[in-house]
Amino acid sequence: MSEQRHIPISKPWMGEAEADAAKRAIMSGWVTQGPEVTAFEQEFAAYVGANYACAVSNCTTALHLALLAVGVKPGDEVITVSHSYIATANSIRYCGAIPVFVDIEPHTYNINPTLIEAAIGNRTRAILVVHQMGMPCDLKAILDVARRYNLPVIEDAACAIGSEILWDGEWEKIGKPHGDIACFSFHPRKVITTGDGGMLTTSNPEWDRQFRLWRQHGMSVPDTVRHGAKQVIFESYPMLGYNYRMTDIQAAVGREQLKRLLEIVARRRLLAERYQDQLSDVPGLKLPTEPNWAKSNWQSYCVRLPEQCDQVQVMQAMLDAGISTRRGIMCAHREEAYQIEAWSCGIALAECQHELGRCDRLPESELAQERSILLPLFHQITEKEQDYVSKIFAANVKLIA
Repeated sequence: MSEQRHIPISKPWMGEAEADAAKRAIMSGWVTQGPEVTAFEQEFAAYVGANYACAVSNCTTALHLALLAVGVKPGDEVITVSHSYIATANSIRYCGAIPVFVDIEPHTYNINPTLIEAAIGNRTRAILVVHQMGMPCDLKAILDVARRYNLPVIEDAACAIGSEILWDGEWEKIGKPHGDIACFSFHPRKVITTGDGGMLTTSNPEWDRQFRLWRQHGMSVPDTVRHGAKQVIFESYPMLGYNYRMTDIQAAVGREQLKRLLEIVARRRLLAERYQDQLSDVPGLKLPTEPNWAKSNWQSYCVRLPEQCDQVQVMQAMLDAGISTRRGIMCAHREEAYQIEAWSCGIALAECQHELGRCDRLPESELAQERSILLPLFHQITEKEQDYVSKIFAANVKLIA
């Protein structure tokens, strides 16, 4: 293989079926939220085993609506992780609430359930957990704490479509949901995509009703009902809402992507196994681990570098060889928007050295960002390309170490 060939970090698997689906919606004359969205919601709910699924414009808006539904208000606190894309923490701030960051487990990159109880205070209103990079978090342990304190649990499942968890002896899809509400993303970096888009799943019919009102400016009559009515109908707006709708063009594409999901996840699991085999003998390198109660969709393959390796140096060497990588997942508390207020991460400044971009209570989160690298993993990567990635990566880790 030529070393000038570019291997991306990720690439959506789409084809003529998705193009035809988009054309179907376009040619129907109904391109905004409509019948394709309804069908996509029904098919998605059936796939994950949820009672209700509501499509929205992206996962960030899904998280915002989920937090509103469980009653998060200005001044409340929501326990979550800093180690996630910034949208997780941002969705809490959209509600006027304060994210209280808890550290992660180093082997799963997910919230450490043993640290949650100590973070609960008088203003705690909810727990927002993340299935990071598609790896399910320990929901049983999390829910045990949450239920004792009567706190709702929202699952940021942005990366986790197709992931599974062993629940009461049965393998069940993330999104059933096992907490109270689960939120998904269909961004192009995710396992399936609609270009952009999101989905909320829940077992609560009242919350589902609220999602559907909020996503369309609080309008009392859906477009589909108004346009199909035999009599004149005037809508009303009984509550403040948002423009969080998914288009029918996106939903039509999503329906085709959903048909590919089983094949995509199976392929990703095979690719993850190949990485495990190829990189297991690299000295000091820590590979991702899958708990025996979890099945990841392997949305990303994240490795932890040996202590003496420089993250940027390794990534640059890979890029020079035509291979894209990404650093470990970001930490929201290290971003400027979360350093401007003493309360911004729910940790006193005496405990959290914001000016240094470090927090004494989040060491594992910071190490994961600084010492981890995501390697290319996508459906269409060939075995030859993956072999090349492993070879170049292993050689550079050994050289730089």
